[in-house]
Formats: sequence, C-alpha cells, structure tokens
Amino acid sequence: MPGATLALRQLRLSHFRSHLRVDLALDGRPVALFGANGAGKTNILEAISLLSPGRGLRRAAAADLARQPQALGWSVAGLLDSRGQTHELALRAEAGQPRSVAIDGKAVPQVALGRIARILWLVPAMDRLWTESAEGRRRFLDRMTLSFLPDHAEVALDYEKAMRQRNRLLKDGQRNASWYDALEAQMARTGAVLQDNRQHALDRIATASQDAATAFPRAVLRVQMPDDLPPHPDEAELTRLLAGGRSRDMAAGRTLAGPHRADLDAVFQAKGVAARQASTGEQKALLISVVLANARALAQDFGAPPILLLDEVAAHLDNARRAALYDEICALGAQAWMTGTGAELFDTLGPRAQAFEIAETPQGSTAKECTR
Repeated sequence: MPGATLALRQLRLSHFRSHLRVDLALDGRPVALFGANGAGKTNILEAISLLSPGRGLRRAAAADLARQPQALGWSVAGLLDSRGQTHELALRAEAGQPRSVAIDGKAVPQVALGRIARILWLVPAMDRLWTESAEGRRRFLDRMTLSFLPDHAEVALDYEKAMRQRNRLLKDGQRNASWYDALEAQMARTGAVLQDNRQHALDRIATASQDAATAFPRAVLRVQMPDDLPPHPDEAELTRLLAGGRSRDMAAGRTLAGPHRADLDAVFQAKGVAARQASTGEQKALLISVVLANARALAQDFGAPPILLLDEVAAHLDNARRAALYDEICALGAQAWMTGTGAELFDTLGPRAQAFEIAETPQGSTAKECTR
C-alpha cells in the first residue's frame, strides 16, 4: 500500500444536477453511496470526475450540469489531499458561461488538475466497450493515457486542430500543396507523440497486470492502426500516409487515416479469445481488471493510488468477486467511490469504508452518513 495518499477530504456541491446543496466530510477511506435509482448517486460521481481534465464521465456540456428548473449555474468544490499537500479545488459555471477552474484560489486551465489528481472511472455505459464502435475504445484508451501523461490532452488538441483545418481544405477542394504540407507536418509530429503516449500507457498497464494476484482475468491490450500502419508510427511514416492520401481524402471530404482512427484491441489472455467474443460477465470482469491495473501502475508512477469512481459496479458481480474487488481496493489504498441500490451490496466492506445514503426529496437529493 503506497505511503502517500490521494483523497478528497471534503466535497461540496451547489445546484449541481439533482443536488441543491451537498457537503460531505471524508476521511480518506473508500466511500459507498447507496439509494434508489434516480436518487442522485451517479451525479456525485460525475461531479468528482470533473476534478480531472476533460468533460467528465458523462461528457456533458456545462449548461447541462445545472440544477433544473432554476438553471442558475453550479459549483463543485473540495479539499484534496495529494501526496502530502492539501489543495482547495473549485469549479463553477454561471448561467450561460463556460466552466472555470481554480486551484488554491488561482484560476487555472482544466488540464492543470491532472498534475495534482488522477481519477479513473467505470460506469455502466462502458460495459459495451468491447463491442461498441472504435470511437468509444479510443476515448477509453486516451483517458488511460491521460492518467499517466497529463500533457497528452494538449497533444491531442493540437492534432485535432490541425486535422480540422486540413479537413476544411479538403471539403473546399483546395489543392495548394504548401498549405497541406504545413498542416500535415503538425499532424505527423503530434500524431507520432499521441501514439507513443498511448503505447506507454499500455506498457505500464501490462507490467502492472503481469505479476498481480487478482480475482479478475487479465486482458492483453494493444493498439490497432488502419492502413497497415504499425501501432505507433513515427513522424516520417505519418507524413507519407497523409501526403499520399490527399486525393482519396479530398473525395471523402475528411482525413481517412491516422491516429484518430486507431482502435484498442483486447484479448482475454486465459482463453486466448478477443474480448468482444467473451461472455457479458467476462467482458465486465476484463474491464474491471484493466481499471485495477491502471490504478496499480498509477500508484507507482504518480506516488499515490488514484481516486476511483465505480458506478453500480457491485450489482453485476457475484459475492466472491465483489468481496475480491473490495479487498483489492483496500489493499491498494485507493479512495474508491462506489454506488449501489442497497447498503447490503457493501456489507463485506464493513468499517473499511464510509457509507452515505442518497435520497431524493422535493427539495433535491440528500446525502446522510450512516454508521457501519
């Protein structure tokens, strides 16, 4: 168990989703949130997910997070213990305005959150990860990569910006080679870094999985690239690909090949079958295995285990796997936030976790701490 910790010590929500006002005092243990469907449990996890770079676990726009029907704006604030230091975090969005972020009272870009906090999540919508489109798996891959390399977000934005400009030229039928040369040089440079970052994340997860004693099956992960490119093409290879594909791309009106078309492939190691061909239960177990491996690797690299957001994870596990998951979380020393419809789902955690009952009332969702 790592000596340093990463944990919220206080979480305050105002006019956020179903919560008019919430103020939770926390002691660093895992947190169990239980209550009826629709009570507001996932909304709390979503608020915490916003304390990391990106748009959170639902990828919602700032305006969609405000409590209705007031739509007065919202705020999420908290005290975060991060490797021996305590930081005051504040996110807010006034009505009609984008969200703003402050750390210790100083306005910062959201990417700065990744330098003091690492947050991983698993939500029911991700159960279809292995069978849905490549876009969802690519997003999952980039979230994992971002957990190791906070600057990955800026690299991805630079690549996307250059690609949007190239796509505009393609749609307009522009044929000026010098314009394409400049944009493709930027795409090739950032695209090579993008793929190297992704491979670094997969290598770290593979190492963390290799010797781990766990009740969850191991998934072997690899990046697949279109057009027979290697998993992490270098800048020269990407330059040739983009330049050689201009005619085809112009006919399509968009860039058809590159890191933005990468896919994440997973194999159930013990059975040697693709994750998409595994049973529903096996697919869920493989996904949990990847998240736990990600957490173990981060505990080594970051110096503290990440905060875990596990929405309705207990309901889809049998008693043995549920107990094994709780044991792994506690052994890791992670502050895991877990939701479920009933308190009994967390019985095997006992006093190792804080528990809050989330209830829906006409005045908004409420959170009441329960003695375990």
